[in-house]
Amino acid sequence: MADPNKDDELAGTEQPFVEHLMELRNRLIKAVLAVGAVCLVLALYPGPGRLYDFLAAPLVAHLPAGATMIATSVISPFLVPLKILMMAGFLIALPVVLYQVWAFVAPGLYSHEKKLVLPLVIASTILFLLGVAFCYYFVFGQVFKFIQGFAPKSITAAPDIEAYLGFVMSMFLAFGVAFEVPIVVVVLARMGVVSIDKLKSFRGYFVVGAFVVSAVVTPPDVVSQLALAIPMCLLYELGIVCARLFIRTTKAPDSEPAEPDSKESA
Repeated sequence: MADPNKDDELAGTEQPFVEHLMELRNRLIKAVLAVGAVCLVLALYPGPGRLYDFLAAPLVAHLPAGATMIATSVISPFLVPLKILMMAGFLIALPVVLYQVWAFVAPGLYSHEKKLVLPLVIASTILFLLGVAFCYYFVFGQVFKFIQGFAPKSITAAPDIEAYLGFVMSMFLAFGVAFEVPIVVVVLARMGVVSIDKLKSFRGYFVVGAFVVSAVVTPPDVVSQLALAIPMCLLYELGIVCARLFIRTTKAPDSEPAEPDSKESA
């Protein structure tokens, strides 16, 4: 039988754990409220219908004369614009969402490491949105032009709006995440997982991996595959340069205390 006088090794840990859960809940609520507020504004103006028309414009521009998109489900004309509204709300509120993520992690970091938070939040947001914009304004036009040019003249294209939404979301996610390569490189180098020299020596493997990933996640045409692989390779080089700069600027000073700063961040 266990000794009742023996100290419980978990004693005193309940409250901090509960505080972490409450902090996580508060951060999640703030992120959801930010997305909800943006969605509400977009619902009023320009509205789900216009957002859908904007998203469908690259495909509609390359459809044959008189061809339109179709809805094979009864509720698709309602659900698809609603999903697009939510996607747009998330993209616009992305800076707030990323800030809440970093703010939750920040109390466990050293004070010199907290200098990374704001630059990484800003850079992550800009790079993700740049990836989405690059996909929409350049890649879509080339992909749809290739598809319609390859299709036989006897076929009249009438794409389903739900299938188109799924395609768009997967492409946006692929390009948005691919453009985060510099952030991943900087974080891995700053955490000491890999050195700058290792990153340089890994360059050839990354190029091969980038082309493999682009072949898997993009349509089977050369233009879209190159449009994803080449920016990934260039961003990898940018990440190496930025990693060297961040390691130098966020290096711990000699007077830095050994324990992480446990103060709550605002």
